[in-house]
Amino acid sequence: MADVKLERKESLSREEAAQWLSVLSKGFARGGEVTLPVGAATVELHLPDRVRAEFEVKVDGDEVEIELEFTWSTARRMGDQAPSVSSDDPGPE
Repeated sequence: MADVKLERKESLSREEAAQWLSVLSKGFARGGEVTLPVGAATVELHLPDRVRAEFEVKVDGDEVEIELEFTWSTARRMGDQAPSVSSDDPGPE
C-alpha cells in the first residue's frame, strides 16, 4: 500500500497535455523542485539526479495508450523534503 497516492483522470486538449508535460520536463532538466498542477490542487516534488523510467505504448483497436512512469527513492538526505500536496479548496468544514 502506498503512503501517498494521488490519481486524477480528465480529458485534456493537446495543448493542455503539452503544457503539463512541459512543466515536468523543465523540472527534470533543471533538477530540484517541481510543482505540478492537478486540477485545483498542486503536487510538489523533489526530483533527484537519477530516476528509473518505464515507457509503454499499447494499441487496442482504435485506442492508443501511452504510459510514462518515473520512480525514485525518497530516502532522505540532508535538506531533502518529502512530496506534498496542496489545494485551494479548503474541503469540508
